[in-house]
Amino acid sequence: MIGKLTGILDSKNPPQVLVDCHGVGYEVDVPMSTFYNLPGVGEKVSLLTHFVVREDAQILYGFGSGPEREAFRQLIRISGVGPRTALAVLSGMSVAELSQAITLQEAGRLVKVPGIGKKTAERLLLELKGKLGADMGAQVHAVNDAQADILQALVALGYSDKEAAAALKSLPAGVGVSDGIKQALKALAK
Repeated sequence: MIGKLTGILDSKNPPQVLVDCHGVGYEVDVPMSTFYNLPGVGEKVSLLTHFVVREDAQILYGFGSGPEREAFRQLIRISGVGPRTALAVLSGMSVAELSQAITLQEAGRLVKVPGIGKKTAERLLLELKGKLGADMGAQVHAVNDAQADILQALVALGYSDKEAAAALKSLPAGVGVSDGIKQALKALAK
């Protein structure tokens, strides 16, 4: 229902943020990986979202990138893994680390996440194999901090995740954020 929020960051109280969208404040739960990359209070922010409706609550979860939201959606499809657990997993490791752990079937890396026991870790590895491992790893294997910032800037400018990811692939390795955004915008304008 609500796929993306763009507005002014009103407050930050981990793991929740308040985004003011033209006078309406949305409380959004975000993983710590997204939380650390948020701009300062009072600045413009854009988050991809996942809306969960339960019998007793309606909760909005926000993500800084498309792969992060997709990983969240794959995690909550697993029996016994709810949104809170999925958020804990994404707070404890990046999408690239998660996909690598799935590809290599390393339960030990998942057990280090608070709230994930050995049985849950093994279930995650089993059910996500082929869904998040190699496929997701190909999307995020080279996304470093600068590339993540470039991707987020392009999405904030209104480009889809797919367009932004395609523009990222055309950039030279090790490009800075500002130069990368300029080059990506030139590539997208063609």
